[in-house]
Amino acid sequence: MKVEFDFPLKAYNTFGMDVSCARFVQIDRAEEIPMMGDVFDAPHYILGGGSNTLFTGHYEGTVVHPVFRGIEKADEAGDSVLLRVAAGEPWENLTEHCRLNTLYGLENLTGIPGLVGSAPVQNIGAYGAEAKDCIVKVDGYYTDTLQPFSLSNEECRFGYRDSIFKHELKGRCFITHVWFRLSTLPRFNLTYKALAQAMEGHEPTLDNVSETVLAIRNSKLPDIRKIGCAGSFFKNPVVDAAQYTALLARFPDLVSYPAGEGQVKLAAGQLIEKAGWKGRREGDAGVYPLQALVVVNYGNAKPDEICQVYRQVIADVQDLFQITLTPEVNIL
Repeated sequence: MKVEFDFPLKAYNTFGMDVSCARFVQIDRAEEIPMMGDVFDAPHYILGGGSNTLFTGHYEGTVVHPVFRGIEKADEAGDSVLLRVAAGEPWENLTEHCRLNTLYGLENLTGIPGLVGSAPVQNIGAYGAEAKDCIVKVDGYYTDTLQPFSLSNEECRFGYRDSIFKHELKGRCFITHVWFRLSTLPRFNLTYKALAQAMEGHEPTLDNVSETVLAIRNSKLPDIRKIGCAGSFFKNPVVDAAQYTALLARFPDLVSYPAGEGQVKLAAGQLIEKAGWKGRREGDAGVYPLQALVVVNYGNAKPDEICQVYRQVIADVQDLFQITLTPEVNIL
């Protein structure tokens, strides 16, 4: 365990916000967690790869950062393999491990930044797939009692960019390991239109599907090593059928997806673009010109400048569509 005070966080968040925290605790081993009662009894924030967090200023509490890693084959039965993956393992390491070991199921999620421990919290997803499709269970500790837990896929109550860890268990859990069931037989998900079109005429393999997913991502999303961001900043909103019908009369080209009985999911990026924000820049803060879902820091934007942009996006979309966009990112 490593403990630092007045610790700079610029290198620990992909938005590149030049902020700090009162105390920073790096967890090197999962076994250290039950000894951290003093940390969890006070204000704290568990920070993974920092790819889904916007710090709005100095954080007065303790930032807890896991760095323990490991990808372990726990079981192999029939045409599947069960992997137990440590929370501090970078997600890109897991998808690369699957590619090199011919394990199918996570290839559509190639290129997503962050750590494995964050994946079930957000139920990360891309190109027609979600982490929940392969997650079997999630292990960790309750931070209020320091007792261990193991929650099944069903108990995690996964939804669209959602889970129990964002509701009843928000701020009460430290995830240590995530268990994934992956296929040893080819089982590709090519339901996402852009991915299906890009794969036309090609026999899908782990290599070319992974490479195609990465190419699509790179064509739309900024390189976080050059432009600060947290990926998609907003969730795609879901509206009822009546509101969708009324909107369609005004905007016939509205993109939509089924979202259950009587519900329709809209493309937040399209709404933001129609509200005039795609590619718009206010100083070093703005909305990415190739994907309107992405709020960006072009270099030296301050937290309040990023906040001003995303709040104005929400206000302008509300004015135009009577729809309130919800941020995907954690805002502190």
